[in-house]
Amino acid sequence: MDRKSTLFVLCGSLCVNFNMSEKAGIGIIGTGFARKVQIPAFKACEGAEIVSVASGSIENAEATAKEFGVGHFTADWRETASHDSVDMVVITTPPNLHREMTLFAIDRGKHILCEKPMAMNVAEAQEMTDAANGKPLLALIDHELRFQPGRQKAYAMLRDGEIGKVRHAKYIFQAPHRGNPDIPWNWWSDIKQGGGALGAVGSHIIDSFNWFLGTEISSVFCQLQSQVKERRDKNGELRPVTTDDESNMLLRFADGELTRDATGLVSVSMTEGPKYTNRIEFYGSGGALRIEHRGDVYIAKTGDDDWTEVEVGFAKPVEGVPDTGFSRGFMDFAPKIVEAIRDGKTEIEWAATFEDGLKVQRVLDAAHESNEAGARTFLSGARTLLSA
Repeated sequence: MDRKSTLFVLCGSLCVNFNMSEKAGIGIIGTGFARKVQIPAFKACEGAEIVSVASGSIENAEATAKEFGVGHFTADWRETASHDSVDMVVITTPPNLHREMTLFAIDRGKHILCEKPMAMNVAEAQEMTDAANGKPLLALIDHELRFQPGRQKAYAMLRDGEIGKVRHAKYIFQAPHRGNPDIPWNWWSDIKQGGGALGAVGSHIIDSFNWFLGTEISSVFCQLQSQVKERRDKNGELRPVTTDDESNMLLRFADGELTRDATGLVSVSMTEGPKYTNRIEFYGSGGALRIEHRGDVYIAKTGDDDWTEVEVGFAKPVEGVPDTGFSRGFMDFAPKIVEAIRDGKTEIEWAATFEDGLKVQRVLDAAHESNEAGARTFLSGARTLLSA
């Protein structure tokens, strides 16, 4: 354990003053999404420093470090996770690596921000959650859309009873780029590495439903599809795609303060066009609520013949990357992470925890079971039951 982490464990609240005098050190593992969004967002934060970058490709690690002025880069992620000046390890690798990296970093007293999906299965997610429990650490899943001002406004509107009890929730996600068969085969095409639309996008959707509605999914019927069935790898060889680029789900939600006998519909496609769509809708006893990808919010009361836009603020996007809404969320999330690290906090309001990630993983596992069995899967805590 490094000096700063040792002081934190031994001194408790005294470490707040210690950390406040220094920058929050961020270690990045992975140079995909992190290079496009997370590093620029952290670089924009006062009080943060990107200390180390790791990638499976030393060329990618070096190029990323040079682009952002990072002093340390490596092809061995353990060096980043062990670096004395790293306070938080940000894990943006394929999901099959999340468990090992998380457990290693926790053992060294590092805060964790792990990309979704949290793990390959419930057993791994449970082990990660158990390892973090009771530790004076942030243990977070990167569901950054929670931090869009518009989503937080809609969250409050649901609780204020603006549309009454929720009867139905609908989520449509379309990103047509993977309809291009020339996109090369990589981990995203490999089920053994945790690729596919259900994990990459479905995890965000499940978390959105759980968070907005304050309840959990009680059953799922899932159908997965690979529209592009082969892609060429870096050597030009055709390889089978073993993951989904289309994911459709029929859901039921447990009754709660906001829900009563509520159903859900999810349509995710990485091949459908003509343009990007990321929309969530709630239909209640007193009207409907709609949130678009930037966090635009619309409401229609019962009897209205059209949507009315709700005035909300917008987070700033990261310049130079497509404005899908995710960078806007992370630009508002990053400074709260930095503040929490420097203040010695182990919780962040609105942030998804490992416990939240575990809840999502249960639904993902149930969805895979449903697809394989061609049957509806019922969830009961950590258990799943199949029904024809």
